[in-house]
Amino acid sequence: MPRNIQSLERAAAMLRLLAGGERRLGLSDIASALGLAKATAHGILRTLQHEGFVEQDPASGRYQLGAELLRLGTTYLDVHELRARALVWTDDLARSGGEAVYLGVLHQQGVLVVHHVFRPDDSRQVLEVGAMQPLHSTALGKVLAAYDPVAHSELVEAEREPFTARTPTELDDVERAVEATRAQGYATDVEETWDGVAAVAAPVFDRRRLAVGAVGITGAVERVCEGGEVRPELVAAVRDCARSVSRDLGSGPF
Repeated sequence: MPRNIQSLERAAAMLRLLAGGERRLGLSDIASALGLAKATAHGILRTLQHEGFVEQDPASGRYQLGAELLRLGTTYLDVHELRARALVWTDDLARSGGEAVYLGVLHQQGVLVVHHVFRPDDSRQVLEVGAMQPLHSTALGKVLAAYDPVAHSELVEAEREPFTARTPTELDDVERAVEATRAQGYATDVEETWDGVAAVAAPVFDRRRLAVGAVGITGAVERVCEGGEVRPELVAAVRDCARSVSRDLGSGPF
């Protein structure tokens, strides 16, 4: 049986200790409670603090859980609820639109695909749950950048790789696309990420009216577009799906 990594076990025990009991604990309290030398406890705390999992009160020197740990926990809950609420609506969207449907969330300067419904035909397809998509060129990414300030900051700072001749890489061009997304309530990607592929996506909001994800349709340009633009009925279907998921998450009318 493989051995556990002792330093990780100690860090986990430290986080559990800070999660219960008093709000803040001093170095001596933490070391004593876990049976560690002060130097060992301080080294682990320093690493956790550097990663944002622990914060130190500058006045008292005591430690408490950090915002990064709380953010990760909230994200875990949000993503699982988002997927659960979206299952029925994304299946309906794939059937009505005749194309593959993707549900994405912000993750590490990109879009993480957390749910994928295959195109409803007999063609061979590969499940892309867990795949990453760029923010600057995909419909899902533009939506997140338009409605999530954190995603927008990531978009500005991230490297904007050219995938096709139509990929927007200059910041001014990307910002115009983000502004257009906010104005119309949806985003499109017509051969900006993959040659011959087009997509349309809309934002999903939670009960706090925060954008927690984006849902969209992706398919061959000749099926998704007419006259170089995404077909209006697909835009409407995607927006209806996004509204339905948002309502199930407790968002008010919009």
